[in-house]
Amino acid sequence: MSKKSKEKFEVIEGETIDACLDRIKAAGYFPVRRTEEPIFAETIEDGKVQYVPVDRKIVFEAKLIE
Repeated sequence: MSKKSKEKFEVIEGETIDACLDRIKAAGYFPVRRTEEPIFAETIEDGKVQYVPVDRKIVFEAKLIE
């Protein structure tokens, strides 16, 4: 069975970006795009709902090394 030509790799909690890049390389891929998405927490202050950024999710899109 062959591998997919494109794959997404997410930096898991407690993992460094370098460790994720090493994991991508070990899987036989090379990164082509990096995206970051903020993670918000909902807080209520003075009766108003506010969304506060608490973390971020980093995802690499990678292509198969031929």
